[in-house]
Amino acid sequence: MHWLRKIAYPVSLVYGLVVHIRNLLYDIGFFESRSFRTPTICIGNLSVGGTGKTPMIEYFIRELQHDHKLAVLSRGYKRKSKGFQLANETSSVEDLGDEPFQLFSKHNISLAVDADRRNGIKNLEEQLAPELILLDDAFQHRKIKPSFNVLLTAYGKLYVDDTFLPTGNLRDSKNQVKRADVVVVTKCPRTIDEKKMDEVKTHLNCGKPVLFASLSYDGVLKSETGELGFSDVSGNRVALVTAIADPQPLVHHLESLNVDFKHFDFSDHHFFSEKELQSFRKYDYIITTEKDHTRLNGKVEGLYYLGIKHEFLDGGSNKLLKALEHTLKHRH
Repeated sequence: MHWLRKIAYPVSLVYGLVVHIRNLLYDIGFFESRSFRTPTICIGNLSVGGTGKTPMIEYFIRELQHDHKLAVLSRGYKRKSKGFQLANETSSVEDLGDEPFQLFSKHNISLAVDADRRNGIKNLEEQLAPELILLDDAFQHRKIKPSFNVLLTAYGKLYVDDTFLPTGNLRDSKNQVKRADVVVVTKCPRTIDEKKMDEVKTHLNCGKPVLFASLSYDGVLKSETGELGFSDVSGNRVALVTAIADPQPLVHHLESLNVDFKHFDFSDHHFFSEKELQSFRKYDYIITTEKDHTRLNGKVEGLYYLGIKHEFLDGGSNKLLKALEHTLKHRH
């Protein structure tokens, strides 16, 4: 795969040219970027996954839902429904997609999916009249001009070191960082010091506020019926099943806890076949991510997920919320 991506470099050049032209047409006003009366917060990235967008959406939900009437709008990637779908108690993971279903089930928040973000916002405004809308993975959707843009980039896989698809993982131009209100470097080592933070800021050289966050995993495994300590699975046959963009932080975390497991790694948002489920059923316990749990729940026994969240470093949470408050306060 590595060599195939290298060979495809000419395709990357063509892809990059198309992206640059598209952005230029938006920048000069040939294509319209539209604002809405409801303030919108966009959480996105320049690459294809692996930066922790869903945990960041959850962060904003936790911080804002008590003071604002919130709604979340997502594309609902790989869902089996079409058009605008407003989540309700009968919605399934097939209706919404795995990440939106996780958000709705966990937080009981107003949530909709629509590939057409303009149409999605319009319907949310008409049906729910939210005070604030969180846009999941919408940085590339130039048809919308968000009130506040949060751009995520993963530590160790910074966008400035990447190249366009298919050789690299970039789906948008590096210079589009100019549209961000704040850049968050995610998946940082918890031991990162101020000197290293300054080095990263210098390397990014983006002219934007740069904040840092690390991943924090729950101390127990969770299921629909209860919790399980990591020591409880010791001596049993354990499978780790992941279908996310970057499973390595989770793999390293479980290894650091001396959990012995067989890793089944699939592409992001993968829907599991019966043959694959049969192979999982040979194990006593199946550990997975919270996102993948939405697609595995009820299909295998001994299923547990490990919850995750972003923890900001160096007072980053206060800085982010103050920047957001300032922007919304001065929004016209």
